[in-house]
Amino acid sequence: MPMSRNAPVRMTRRAFVAAMPLGLAACAGGGPLTDMRAFIDPDGANYDEIYGARPDEAHPMPAVNWRMLHPAVLRRTMSDPTGEAPGTIVVDPDARLLYLVLEGGRAMRYGVGVGKQGMEWNGRATIQRKGVWPTWTPTRDMISRDPELNAKWAGGMPGGLDNPLGARALYLYQDGRDTMYRIHGTNAPRSIGRALSSGCIRMLNHDIIDLYERVPTGTQVVVLPPSRTLGVTS
Repeated sequence: MPMSRNAPVRMTRRAFVAAMPLGLAACAGGGPLTDMRAFIDPDGANYDEIYGARPDEAHPMPAVNWRMLHPAVLRRTMSDPTGEAPGTIVVDPDARLLYLVLEGGRAMRYGVGVGKQGMEWNGRATIQRKGVWPTWTPTRDMISRDPELNAKWAGGMPGGLDNPLGARALYLYQDGRDTMYRIHGTNAPRSIGRALSSGCIRMLNHDIIDLYERVPTGTQVVVLPPSRTLGVTS
């Protein structure tokens, strides 16, 4: 049976069994998880620190309650499943995951949220521009659909915590032309791991800042079609 675009990230059997307390807690309306660190990152990442408050930002960021997110979307290092050269970004829209290929057969994996545009475009591109707390400008279609909400930002919404592009944006180009495809932050952390109605590829603000600092302009980006999804590996 095909997976719904709004379904959670697919997981391997082993990961599913390990993550069962999360699903049960969600169904039962229970409280946050106490400690899934051993499953989430065998390297022992300190997620309280990784997703902690960032008062040093131009727009101070609150901490993310990472225990309320699906464990597959949290940042972690792993064996590289992409086969691409180090320094390459690989986006797997169908699995709602993004990989930055590292040296030594490793990769940094991040969870993402995917909008309609992010599901429809695939191919190879280059990061030609980067933005810090970027301005968001709604398209004409967005203004037509919801003029009360979007018309006032026709000239651009300044960067900030309420801005849909979040803390950073990476702009993808093909043959010198803007693809209109972006990898960016979000003002809706719970959208990570889901497919929603609009937008490109969104990441937790903490994660897009981390990725932004790791990659220069000129970085190659591969966006996979659904037929080439890598799935989720624990």
